[in-house]
Amino acid sequence: MSLRGRLLAVVAAGLAVACTVGPDYVKPSTLETPAYKEPPPDSFTAAGVWKRAQPSDRLLRSKWWEVFGDPELNALEEQVSVANQNLKIAAARFRQARALVGFSRAAEFPTIGVSPQIDSLKESLNKPYVTATHTTGDFVLPLDASYEVDLWGRVARTVNAAGEEAQATAADLETASLSLHAELAIDYFDLRSADSLAKLLNDSVKYYADALQLTENRAEGGAAPESDVAQAKTLLDTTRVQATDITVQRAQFEHAIAVLIGKPPAAFGLPASPLALRQPFVPVGIPSELLQRRPDIAAAERRVAEANEQIGIAEAAYYPSLYLNGSIGFEGTTVANWFNWPSLFWAVGATMSETLFDGGRRNATSKAALAAYDATVAAYRQTTLAAFQEVEDNLAALRILEQEAQQQAAAVASAKRSLELSNSRYVGGRDTYLQVIVAETVALSNEINETQILRRRMEASVLLIKALGGGWDTADLPKLEDLKRAGDHDDKK
Repeated sequence: MSLRGRLLAVVAAGLAVACTVGPDYVKPSTLETPAYKEPPPDSFTAAGVWKRAQPSDRLLRSKWWEVFGDPELNALEEQVSVANQNLKIAAARFRQARALVGFSRAAEFPTIGVSPQIDSLKESLNKPYVTATHTTGDFVLPLDASYEVDLWGRVARTVNAAGEEAQATAADLETASLSLHAELAIDYFDLRSADSLAKLLNDSVKYYADALQLTENRAEGGAAPESDVAQAKTLLDTTRVQATDITVQRAQFEHAIAVLIGKPPAAFGLPASPLALRQPFVPVGIPSELLQRRPDIAAAERRVAEANEQIGIAEAAYYPSLYLNGSIGFEGTTVANWFNWPSLFWAVGATMSETLFDGGRRNATSKAALAAYDATVAAYRQTTLAAFQEVEDNLAALRILEQEAQQQAAAVASAKRSLELSNSRYVGGRDTYLQVIVAETVALSNEINETQILRRRMEASVLLIKALGGGWDTADLPKLEDLKRAGDHDDKK
């Protein structure tokens, strides 16, 4: 058999016995622990009065913040997508992970190199057995190739692991985007709530200033003691302090929004506008659907798959490696005969290597890979549990706050009626001004609480949307085949 035939026989034999060692990947159960071995429940506990999402409910798709119906919020959210620096960091990390897939995939192909060499040698005249010419030339143009036959699936698993890490990083990018958009929405509602409180307190300051003037007039006419004037002035000054203090909170929320949209705080400002939005409808699915809608859960699951590949890679190290090598080129003594047919040379061969003793290195690597896999499974399950908790927490918050808002509205109405009666009785001389002060304080406190409840309801709506994944789906992850394909797609982020 010719040399070429023998080489082909070696390659064929290597490919024939090639197999992938290590465990096949099986997606782990989400909630199986020693204390709980049931599948996810059919519904969320706190969703008793909540409408379940229907197939047609696409309110949370992509730009979920539009469900609030605030054009200014929409404009700010759009700026987060293009200008936030933390989002750019996450996008760059995804591009890096995608590039590393190509790096790993390069091992599937031969490595080919060329190293031209031109030498001229003048030998010593006193050298023993010197030739008659004394001068020689060496012109070499070799083309070398080497290729590792993936007998045990190490290269394939390495490529898969890189692709699964890229998928996880893509999910990390979506998690970062969801978190930043949610953070901006919460800061925006907090700022608008501060505007509402500022308006309420400033209106109260005007009202208390008028009341102080009335009390001073009554005191001058002998119809009220000086203590009434002091009490009215104290309430006015206290409310002024509250109105001034709320501007500090507003400034901080405004600065936070500026940083989120990539602007220095000094170059950004929002005109005051009280919070006047209603809690939107947020479609809620069943717990099992949450596994498909949370990018952080998807990232954790992809890293479990990656850890499974590492077990196979560690096991492949126990088996021999097969390398194919070849070289072809031209070698001559002068430029004139460099590329003549007789100057052609070539060489082919195969090398198989096996580690006989490594002091336990491979065994330790295998144990480390198994431990890392167990850790990623635990992280995946913990991420799932935390996701269920976040949905339950915010569903409960919205349900309870809705009831609290109704109770608070009734309390505000009662406090206003009590204030009207106290004022009438004070003017009629039947009550002291202290009772008016008490009624005014209670009325203001209830109105402040009503504003705070609205703010908390809006925040809980945002957090529920975030807990549900913001309209994301695992189908949005880049496909492993696309990541492996030569010539990555142009950047989309």
